[in-house]
Order: sequence, then structure tokens, then C-alpha cells
Amino acid sequence: MADQSTLSRPNLSRRGMLFILSSPSGAGKTTMSHKLLGADEEIKLSVSVTTRPPREGEVDGIDYHFVSDTKFEEMVRNDEFYEWAHVFDHRYGTPKGYIRQGLKEGQDFLFDIDWQGTQQLYQKDQQDAVSVFLLPPSLAALRSRLETRALDSAEVIEGRMRRARDEISHWAEYDYVVINDDVDECFVKVREILHAERMKRTRQTGLIPFVRELME
Repeated sequence: MADQSTLSRPNLSRRGMLFILSSPSGAGKTTMSHKLLGADEEIKLSVSVTTRPPREGEVDGIDYHFVSDTKFEEMVRNDEFYEWAHVFDHRYGTPKGYIRQGLKEGQDFLFDIDWQGTQQLYQKDQQDAVSVFLLPPSLAALRSRLETRALDSAEVIEGRMRRARDEISHWAEYDYVVINDDVDECFVKVREILHAERMKRTRQTGLIPFVRELME
């Protein structure tokens, strides 16, 4: 066994993860994503490609990659997406690009996607995916949040509420489920999940050389 006074600690490298946040529209996944990105330097946002027009304040290449329907179709044909889905008359997709290489280097990626995208990620890379679903405290509270945002017409809000029921019906397909009744409390729970997943034995690739040297 190695002398503990002279044992050099190997670099405890780890494999990155695909950290997925999903929720019905208005239930807090975007707010939670922003808080997580602001508080944790080890995770970066996976920037999606979308066919929808940019909203006020959104920047191409930072919030989304905004493309035409024709360009999106071309990317689908060329198998350039990790996953893609059709949401509210527009399409969203995650470009493969640097993600797979980043995982090998220990980079965590944050995905703000719906249940369809989550299923596609699991089909392609289940070992690296960790999914969290945020539930509203009630449907009445969810409707109130959508109305308070004042971003959509009454007709659009009704459509979002119908879709919310469909989204919520998939809650059991996620690894973790958190009720977002209080933003700060919800954030603490989500961050605890992220930290715990980083400590998983199977994700800490640097443990093997460390233990080998420890036992020599």
C-alpha cells in the first residue's frame, strides 16, 4: 500500500453530463436555467436551433440559433441534431457539434427542452443524461403565471394550458421531479441534484487511477 505522506493525488477527472430541465410553459424551467448558469461555472447552456422568430432581447447564437424552415430541414436530412421537436408551430433542435467531445472533457451541458426532446436524448445517450421535471403547485397557479407574463393572447394561453396537461402526463419518465412552489427553494433542490450526479462513481473516471495508486 502506498505511503499516504508521499501519495500524489491523480487528477480526479470526470465525464460530463446532459442535465435536462423540463416543465410546462410558465412553470419555471427558463428561470431555473438562468439561475443555474449564473451560479455554476461548470455547466454551460446547450444553445438550440429554432425556426421561431426571436423575442425582444434575444440574441442569435446566445439564446438560440435562429434559422429558416428550409435550413432546419437541411440540418435534419444531414443528421446534424442530437434531438429535435415540433413545439407550438415551430421546431427546436440540439446540434451535435461540440457536445460529445465536451462530455469526454468533463463539460456539463444544460438542456431547456420538453419531454419529446428528453426522450430523444435518452435514446441516443442515456448514460450521460440526467433529467429533472418541474411541476407547478397547481394548474391555477400555472395559468396565473402565464397571464402575468403578458406575452401571449388569451387564445395562445389556452393552447399552452392544454399542452401543459400533456407535458405533465410525462412526469414519471424523468429521473427527478421537483414542485416549483418557491423559486429559491426549487433552485436549491435542482442544484443539489446536479452536485450529487457529479459525484456518481460511474461518472468520476479519475477514481480508477487514484484507487490503483492508493492500494499500491
